[in-house]
Amino acid sequence: MEFQHTSVLLEECIENLNIKEDGIYVDGTLGGGGHSKEIAKSLGKKGLLIGIDQDTNAINAATKRLQEYTCNIKLIHNNFRNLEEVLQNLQVNKIDGILMDLGVSSHQLDEAERGFSYMQDAALDMRMDASNPLTAKDVVNQYSQEELARIMWQYGEEKWAKRIAEFIVNHRRQEEIKTTYELVDIIKRAIPKGARREGAHPAKRTFQAIRIEVNQELDIIEETIKIATNYLNEGGRICIITFHSLEDRIVKNTYRELNDPCTCPPQFPICQCGNKKQLKIITRKPIIPTKEELEKNPRSRSAKLRVAEKA
Repeated sequence: MEFQHTSVLLEECIENLNIKEDGIYVDGTLGGGGHSKEIAKSLGKKGLLIGIDQDTNAINAATKRLQEYTCNIKLIHNNFRNLEEVLQNLQVNKIDGILMDLGVSSHQLDEAERGFSYMQDAALDMRMDASNPLTAKDVVNQYSQEELARIMWQYGEEKWAKRIAEFIVNHRRQEEIKTTYELVDIIKRAIPKGARREGAHPAKRTFQAIRIEVNQELDIIEETIKIATNYLNEGGRICIITFHSLEDRIVKNTYRELNDPCTCPPQFPICQCGNKKQLKIITRKPIIPTKEELEKNPRSRSAKLRVAEKA
């Protein structure tokens, strides 16, 4: 299947990156290369674009998509959590901007065999990086009832987490849960009929939670923002698109901490801790998709873009 992914908040990202023709920019979540293509368009021959993705399909698709551009392009099969390692390997000491789109790509959702979607039957997988030893099947069949309930509540904000965990454990005592539809069926049985009529698909939150657990998505956000900030040139920008409240909260709080890192008690007249401001917050409120974008790409509805600048 061709790698299809509609880049979310594309114009807003490019505008906020403040791209310099000879600058060095990182796309930490390359995907199909939609954002990278727009960055490459703005770079001259001396400019450098570094694209990182843990999905080899994304690397292959982006390689084709970016081949017409004249700037220097380095596409790296890795996870953005290893940003420092990637930059060191490329002997890059400073960057002028970084973009991260934390959503699962449309391609991964649409490629049934990847097991991300509750709308298509497939083996329970959900790995963004196929070399990751942990799969959704492992989580569902091996985690304790308490662990399952915790991740569904913590990562999916699923109010029926305890009941769904109980139904999963009861089912797997009889037989292993192997497919997405088997899991969807268990979730539907666990959530009372009246509650299933409200809002989104009943399996949405559980699938989100398991995906986050498999790929350790939340653990790496704060750490990567701090690494990226260390590498940014003064005035360089960091743009991050999130798709649910947990990610957005981490980005907002990390920006805030780097914007005001002072740990002194409020009664101190002068700062004694010596922590220097590292980021200036550009977006006090997140940028959200326009009505036109929502009509063209309904998957963008929960997207939020937050931007900060190296102080």
